[in-house]
Amino acid sequence: MPDSQNHDDMTPSREQLDAWVEACARGDRAAFRSMFEYYAPRVKGYLKRLAADDAAAEELAQEVMLTVWRKAKQFDARQASASTWIFRIARNRRIDMARRAKRPELDAAEPLLQPVESEAPDAAAHARDRESRVRAALKNLPEDQVHLLRLAFFDGLSHSEIAEREGVPLGTVKSRIRLAFGKLRGELDPDDI
Repeated sequence: MPDSQNHDDMTPSREQLDAWVEACARGDRAAFRSMFEYYAPRVKGYLKRLAADDAAAEELAQEVMLTVWRKAKQFDARQASASTWIFRIARNRRIDMARRAKRPELDAAEPLLQPVESEAPDAAAHARDRESRVRAALKNLPEDQVHLLRLAFFDGLSHSEIAEREGVPLGTVKSRIRLAFGKLRGELDPDDI
């Protein structure tokens, strides 16, 4: 090894570390093995300091080194040292892992994630016919009753919310809605209401 290395711990020089990545870009497996032996434990330690548990740090370190092998051609020693480049990859992998942990896994059986079943043509025609009958029946009601029905069923307001909003007694709201339903029952089939 060159004289610029510290012989006590056999730390490769920056030039040697950069050369390993450049050799990996050319498909040199021996250079990758040397780089892996040097960087993998250091990357794992770094990831553990970034709050990854031992197993996650080990897995991420493996991913980082695989990424280094695959993307070695993207390394540019003029932009950053091999160490800076590799530890940036490690930091980004740790951030990605943290983001994945914050997002819950989706359950494929969740009813809300299931496709909406299309309505059968006959059912759709029946619904349109029923809607038409209900609209015609509503036209025969007094406007104050129709207004209260809209507030209750289309706006989703409770009887007490309607009374407060309209400034009328709660009993009046209930009786007008009850009267409206009585009139609708007389004009519509039981299935329409």
